Amino acid sequence: MRVFRSVAEIEPGFGPSAVTIGKFDGVHSGHRAVLAHLVDDARAAGLVPAVVTFDRNPLAVIAPARCPEPLVSVEQKLELLAETGVDAALVVHFDEAFAAVTAERFVSELLVGALHAARVYVGSDFRFGAGNGGDVALLERLGRELGFTVELIDDVTGSAGERVSSTKIRGLLADGDVDEATRLLGRCPAVRGLVVHGAKRGRELGFPTANLSPESEGLIPADGIYAGWLVDGGVRRPAAISVGNNPTFEGVPQKQVEAHVIGETIDLYDHEVEVVFARRIRGMVAFQGVPALIEQIADDVRVARGILGVL
Repeated sequence: MRVFRSVAEIEPGFGPSAVTIGKFDGVHSGHRAVLAHLVDDARAAGLVPAVVTFDRNPLAVIAPARCPEPLVSVEQKLELLAETGVDAALVVHFDEAFAAVTAERFVSELLVGALHAARVYVGSDFRFGAGNGGDVALLERLGRELGFTVELIDDVTGSAGERVSSTKIRGLLADGDVDEATRLLGRCPAVRGLVVHGAKRGRELGFPTANLSPESEGLIPADGIYAGWLVDGGVRRPAAISVGNNPTFEGVPQKQVEAHVIGETIDLYDHEVEVVFARRIRGMVAFQGVPALIEQIADDVRVARGILGVL
């Protein structure tokens, strides 16, 4: 997938294209269904399937107090978009200047002038341009004037009939419900970051852990113990994962992600790894002393082995 970080990077001969526009936070199963439809249509019509997305949630500029934490980083999002078969992604730098761009200018300069859009795919509630001044009716009128058609996209529902949304998934992760989040995402939730040195308490307890840097990418689920995987250089290893501040010990920073690789001791310091959450085992609790904690960790590892099918 070609990635354009600005309109200036798009080559003059690009297109004609079939384009959809959105934040695509999490690139969840709803997004994937829409993008699969876009790719199929584009291929059949001889068009380049492309997406326009943003380097941050527009609310971060327009209404910071209402801006939610992203499910994935921009780089994670681009990797997930590439998996859908889309040929190109334009990542718009959303700042105050872009927020002031009118709906008409957005269409004429970006969709038509840069991407040479022949078809534009949007939802029925799509709004765009300064102050959300543009709607589907305006987009259709501009399409007639500038030579592209507008295709309306229906909401995608999950297997239980509910609308799939990034907001819903964010709430599930806040509750630690990674099973349901997995169903709506179409994959297990994951965070990615550099393995850094910690207090080495896990090693002292007999369960060494890979500690992710606080600057990790991706939305971390609720505090607790999880079964999952640690992925390093494409190699996936089963893991028991701790999220939280480890209340048995004082002075531990909030929201640490620590992954104990099951059945293997490996040096991962300074490696960029992905920690994948498969199922929550329990919440985070304080224990009366180290022996009780060790006993519980051993049981958590046993449960994680069962969940992951590790003998």
